[in-house]
Amino acid sequence: MRKIIAAIQMSVDGAIEGRQGELDWAMAEDDDTWGELSAMLEHTDAFLLGRIMYPAYEKYWRDALANPERFTKSEVAYARFADRTPHFVVSRTLRSVDWKAARVIADVEEIRKMKHEAGKDIQIVGGAKLISSLFNLGLVDELRLTVNPLLLPGGKALFGGVTDRRALKLRSAKALRSGKVVLTYDT
Repeated sequence: MRKIIAAIQMSVDGAIEGRQGELDWAMAEDDDTWGELSAMLEHTDAFLLGRIMYPAYEKYWRDALANPERFTKSEVAYARFADRTPHFVVSRTLRSVDWKAARVIADVEEIRKMKHEAGKDIQIVGGAKLISSLFNLGLVDELRLTVNPLLLPGGKALFGGVTDRRALKLRSAKALRSGKVVLTYDT
């Protein structure tokens, strides 16, 4: 069975974006962070995104393909991987998307079915509402948090929508040279 992995960067105080939606702190070029992501992508063949996160995600990575000179080498490599990897945008209101790598799914039962299909792991790249919803439905198998050494007071909380107490089992903790810590939990 495939695993569904929620992999996301956050601040020490549990925010995934700043008060004004800022993400610049998470996009810093850092070889260790990109190395961790690359290792995970070797075992990934699909992505899940929420409707709110999808437009900015698509724009950013399509922009990296169209204008590689404005992006780092690691960003361009990720953009190429993303462009050839299926993305499933979970939404009941969105009807279609323009990116060839993406399609809309309205029913979380499709995600449950995907888990039982042959393939590699499925990575949830965001956002907070989708991750919380999938946690609440028991569909997340692994939580991989890259904790950044900063505080984002008033930022968007990652687990604000999780409704039930849930014990996690720490599988690994790895400190990176940048000061970030990668925490991997089984759910």
